[in-house]
Amino acid sequence: MAERVPASGTVHWVGAGLSTGSGLAAVCAHADRVRLWHRTEERAAEALDRLGLTGRAEPRAHTLDALTAELAPGDVVVSMLPAPEHAPLLAACVERRAHFACSSYVSDAVLRQAPAAEDAGLVVLTEAGLDPGIDHLFAHDLVGRAREAIGAGAAASYRFTSYCGGLPAVPNDFRYRFSWAPLGVLNALRSPARYVEGGTETTAERPWEATRAHVVDGELFEVYPNRDSVPFVEQYGLPAAWRAQTFVRGTLRLGGWRRAWEPVFEELRTGDDTRIADLARELAAAHPTTDADRDRVVLAVSLAVTARNGTSWSGAYLLDLVGDEQESAMARCVSRPLALGVRHVLDGSLPAGLTRAAETRERSRQWLDELARDGVPFTLRAEGGPVSS
Repeated sequence: MAERVPASGTVHWVGAGLSTGSGLAAVCAHADRVRLWHRTEERAAEALDRLGLTGRAEPRAHTLDALTAELAPGDVVVSMLPAPEHAPLLAACVERRAHFACSSYVSDAVLRQAPAAEDAGLVVLTEAGLDPGIDHLFAHDLVGRAREAIGAGAAASYRFTSYCGGLPAVPNDFRYRFSWAPLGVLNALRSPARYVEGGTETTAERPWEATRAHVVDGELFEVYPNRDSVPFVEQYGLPAAWRAQTFVRGTLRLGGWRRAWEPVFEELRTGDDTRIADLARELAAAHPTTDADRDRVVLAVSLAVTARNGTSWSGAYLLDLVGDEQESAMARCVSRPLALGVRHVLDGSLPAGLTRAAETRERSRQWLDELARDGVPFTLRAEGGPVSS
């Protein structure tokens, strides 16, 4: 493996959609030079003006060829593009010896390129947003605290849940506010979800059919599983001696969501790809987001462990943030941790190769402290012990 390529100090932020918020300003504060790549140079300039960053970053019209031509060794490419577009960007980074960062889950295409990036001494930072991202930070810290309190070798059972949702700050009849592409929302609901319930691995072919009530800080929500939760048992470092009674990562919605969305579910049961794409456009038109709307992000992660000897420990993190006229809650919660990750690429503290927002409890606690200082507030409640603060 080659030595890690030193960061040049130049950051290329690619895309200025709904999730680009104050994180870009944070990058501008720590990088020597920032370029914002968008559909056209004019739209990039408009985005910088909207974010109050005119003169602090250079607007660019994005094409892969144009970006590749400006990459230099040690530059950092931050992709805010849809996940399928990450792999071509990463390929360009490997070719030009530039580091790469995004907030999305690791795709198979990115995973295949990770060894070449590591061999070239490049950082590939992924899952560094809200969900995935801050949820990983919460989970690693909770597992670390529980291991201290219970002991990794002690026979125990546990319940782990991690639910995240982008919601309307003022509930509406639709019980939802689109904070990312409607087609992505619908396709996520069409994908089976695997999780652990009652001590047994379970698959929900239609995730919404597994919706149940869930109380967070006294407020009633609805939650359902999504994607594949099972691999995160190992990723979060849960001890082999502990048995999962519940392990689920999923989506959180306002109470009444399932009833309000029943017409949508009927379409999802029978519609083909063309119909679902049309439905996404219809929903976007029927439920537009205006400048006066405010969004809300709720992320609730909890872990409760009971040892066979009767010792128990439980902890729960809660992030509950409402957007304001300067920035949506979703943009802040996605862009701020990503910007923090970029800062650690720039300062050389992240190793070459594939890394997620958090791989250890130590890094999680460091990033959580930094995020709190950066304006992403959250709370921790824990019971049982002894455990260090």
